[in-house]
Amino acid sequence: MSRFHSYLNSATAILNEYEGKEPFSIFLKSFFRKHKKYGSRDRRLISGYCYQYFRLGKAYLNLSLEERILIGIFICAESPNKMLETHKPEWNEASGIDLREKCIMAGINTETLFLELFPWKDELSRDIEFLPFVQSFFAQPDVFLRIRPGKKEALKYKFKSKHVPYKELSPHTLSVAPTAKVSDFLSIDSEVVIQDLSSQRVGELLAEVLASDHHKVWDCCAASGGKSILAYDLNPSIKLTVSDIRESILYNLRSRFESAGILNYDSVQLDLTQSSTIPNSLFDVIIADVPCSGSGTWGRTPEQISYFEESKINEYAQLQQTIVSNVIPHLKPGGVLVFITCSVFKKENEENVEFFKQEYRLEELKRKVLKGYSEKADSMFVSVLKKSL
Repeated sequence: MSRFHSYLNSATAILNEYEGKEPFSIFLKSFFRKHKKYGSRDRRLISGYCYQYFRLGKAYLNLSLEERILIGIFICAESPNKMLETHKPEWNEASGIDLREKCIMAGINTETLFLELFPWKDELSRDIEFLPFVQSFFAQPDVFLRIRPGKKEALKYKFKSKHVPYKELSPHTLSVAPTAKVSDFLSIDSEVVIQDLSSQRVGELLAEVLASDHHKVWDCCAASGGKSILAYDLNPSIKLTVSDIRESILYNLRSRFESAGILNYDSVQLDLTQSSTIPNSLFDVIIADVPCSGSGTWGRTPEQISYFEESKINEYAQLQQTIVSNVIPHLKPGGVLVFITCSVFKKENEENVEFFKQEYRLEELKRKVLKGYSEKADSMFVSVLKKSL
């Protein structure tokens, strides 16, 4: 048996064992820890085949795992590779052709592929273009770096000395290939923040909101803290409060903020599905980067497409309504709520904004759908809402 027959068998065994209960990256680490026969190259290739399988989403579930893995590899391939050479040599020779031509060659109807891969077309936000969005799933997104203030020249020198290629997208943004190990030579959070392009572009709206001094800002669903660091970089004079339901998240934030040079802030563990209070606190700005389906990020975690159920859209939309209902009392009259999701679904996005406007007497100042799928980035939704005086 050739190595690439063995790789296909291993990928099939892994996919048969995975049940979608945890991120696939975590499952893979656990699997390879238990099966130590795989070297680093083996792990990289097998993992790649599995992810290419997941990029088919819910399409062609009637086919065998082996067939779907090979189709996924073929559709995602930009150049010939050994797996296709071993199992599908005729496909391998055509690996660089157009996607539609690949589908014809593999006996796949392109329209059926897209509609089966992502069967929630009717749930998309109005500004999301279905075909480009779904087609973006066939490529791994880039990694984006936001340059911290005053660090640009030192960063460029480090990239040059390590011979790591990068693209300069703006004075504050670099992109690198997903395989680039930038943490090996950069000071993460001190020099750069690893932050998706669309998340960085949220800063364009935040910059207007945070333009004056002495804002009291609450990042109410802080998670990894990326938006908090962004807000601080836009205006270091803000009085920052961060909260999350998970104590572990707040613990990790302490270390991350220390690296970022953020020393003066308040941290509160809160369950915002309940009526929670922060004593004597009214805020000028509340950043609500709320839990969501994550559908705008599925290019990075394509396993989510296979295991997502449509009922989750309503569940997340209702969860967001609950969270916003519990933070609005902490927003000053005339204050601003920055509502953010990494979803492409209208119920989590514009439909919820209309609900907030009516329910809480909010005026929408700006709205933006950040269509990252055209730039190998995530897609996001942002709405800036002002509370009436």
